[in-house]
Amino acid sequence: MKLKAFLALLLSFCVVLVALAQTKTTVPAPPQNPSDDKDDVVKITTNLVQVDAAVTKDGKPVTNLTADDFEIYEDGRKQTITSFAYISNVSRTAPPATREKSTDVVPFASVKPNEPRRIMALVVDDLGLSADSIYQTKRQLRKFIAEQLQPNDLVAVMRTSGESGALQQFTNDKRLLNRAVDQLRWNLCSRVGVSVMPFLLAPALGKRDDWNNCGGTSFYQTMKSLRFILDAMGRLPGRKSMVLFSDSLPRETQEVRFDDDDSSPSPLVDQTNYSALLQRIAEKAIRSSVVIYSIDTQGLQYTGPTAADHISGTRDAINRQINDVLAARSQLLYSRREGGELIARQTGGFQIRNSNSFQLDRILEDQSGYYLLGYRPTEETFNRRFHQIKAKVKRSGMTLRTRFGFMGISEEEAKQNQASPRDKVELALISPFGAQDIELDLTSFFVSDKTAGSVVRSFVYISAKDMTFTPVNDRREGSIELHGVIFGDNGAVIEQLARRANLSLSESDYEQALQNGMSVIFDIPVKRPGAYQVRVVVRDPKSSQVGSVGQFVSVPNLNNRRPAVSGIVLGTVATDANEAIANPSARRFSPNDNLFFAYMIYNAAQLGNPAMQVELFHDAKKVYSSPEVQIQNANQPDPNRVFVSGSLRLNADLEPGSYYLEIVIADKNAKDKTAPLMQWVEFQIAK
Repeated sequence: MKLKAFLALLLSFCVVLVALAQTKTTVPAPPQNPSDDKDDVVKITTNLVQVDAAVTKDGKPVTNLTADDFEIYEDGRKQTITSFAYISNVSRTAPPATREKSTDVVPFASVKPNEPRRIMALVVDDLGLSADSIYQTKRQLRKFIAEQLQPNDLVAVMRTSGESGALQQFTNDKRLLNRAVDQLRWNLCSRVGVSVMPFLLAPALGKRDDWNNCGGTSFYQTMKSLRFILDAMGRLPGRKSMVLFSDSLPRETQEVRFDDDDSSPSPLVDQTNYSALLQRIAEKAIRSSVVIYSIDTQGLQYTGPTAADHISGTRDAINRQINDVLAARSQLLYSRREGGELIARQTGGFQIRNSNSFQLDRILEDQSGYYLLGYRPTEETFNRRFHQIKAKVKRSGMTLRTRFGFMGISEEEAKQNQASPRDKVELALISPFGAQDIELDLTSFFVSDKTAGSVVRSFVYISAKDMTFTPVNDRREGSIELHGVIFGDNGAVIEQLARRANLSLSESDYEQALQNGMSVIFDIPVKRPGAYQVRVVVRDPKSSQVGSVGQFVSVPNLNNRRPAVSGIVLGTVATDANEAIANPSARRFSPNDNLFFAYMIYNAAQLGNPAMQVELFHDAKKVYSSPEVQIQNANQPDPNRVFVSGSLRLNADLEPGSYYLEIVIADKNAKDKTAPLMQWVEFQIAK
């Protein structure tokens, strides 16, 4: 029977995967992404200069203007608008209703490639945040994720002190974003102390040294991190945004401190000019089509004396000290936010200040859409000097924001220094943004082997259309490089492996690969339990094209004897019983398919009477829920490793799109209210 053959293969994952890699079963061809006009944002070529502009009235976006409503100037000279468009980043469909069950953990549906979307990097400058502000920032981020995030938004939470690794990929999965927020901590090397405001110390307590910030390099590390993020975001299509959270991003002054060597402490200023660094950040953001919004996380602050301050002396001395403190702290609040205001204004964004709520909803609304204004450059445009851009809207009562300007270098010239093949692979591995030259898909999950221990197993789907094959006699030959890395929750590399293989396909196998893609298996051992991010890079040595993809995987601790569930393998069987299971790495199925699933329960003997329920979700809405079914473990070879499988028929009326299969396992004999085991897997239904 086909089902028995399916189960027999799945009992040995490795055998199954070999079979899957050689499958002849027809699966829907991967969708092809059409060209997107939004790739042309901030285009600076010898034929076209194109910039984006946001127009608001009373703080609300204006979307119904025409080209006649605008004027654009380069270095004060009016230009003729030759191209014009309004781009919407918001889907017209209403967001799905909030799910009722609080125990459900399935994230929103995947972002559809051809629908409008907002792409936003939430960058927490933990090198410039006080301990108080870290707490407030985490609070507001959690609120934003719970209340403001929409299904088609792509968001990443990053920190300036972290290594470029885990918890930094764009997603709309609220669980992953909340996990990233949970990782935020006050950094001992922050250029801001425990509190936002510096305070006066009694001489007996010694000097305050928060401004040392581990050698005084924290500002430069912040700039380095911002450059890396902006450079990587430039590889994403369309208009993007960065929201920068910081207590201290000054333009000229690093910090204001107080000297308490005498009885009349007075504020001192460490003068350092950061304008050039900030200008380069703004220029890179413009080139990368990124609008920066800065949030002054200092919020509303009391600038007068507090109980933590040490003020003493005569009445005149005390009054002088209080006035000095008031003036210095007011100036400190202002100077710390100057740099953030500069890069926001020059890239077409704005700054949120004097607000404890951070107004993230206002920023999100501002990203709902934008205008593209284009004009033909002159020869003077590319003189390697900075050119100011100014745009105006003719209608009264409206506000327009756009880029401050650009360097007179064409994109063709800027791209002359291409990265080497090795650099491209390393960048794709460490970057939180995927390389798109080769279409990939990935299914990674945890499995445990008695001898090998815990392993992260990856099914990697590769589009053969993006690979180079050379005709040799009656065959097609090519090669492939596979690079895999696992990042820990602090961004550190836990494991890294590389494989290379030569491919030789017959003409029939080659045609099959073009139609269905190719599937390979990648196992990476993991020694310790935890939350990890798996990234896989595929490189074609002949063309040097690179594709990358990533996924989060949770590895449980099996030594504590608590039950745990492996990842879920999906498949379907064709009409011919001798044909193998369809490719699980692509996870693409059709209506009327019999969707088979399989997984392993570890430490299953701890479950007295386990029962399974299967639920199906589409666009965060439940479309199917099965009755509970008892899990049979009597005939299992190992009572602690129970293999479970089942099937679900995909009805003919299911809409095309992204779906989630969720498995819920509950112990019916449990006396306490133990949380059920849950696991889910995403897949696509295509007509």
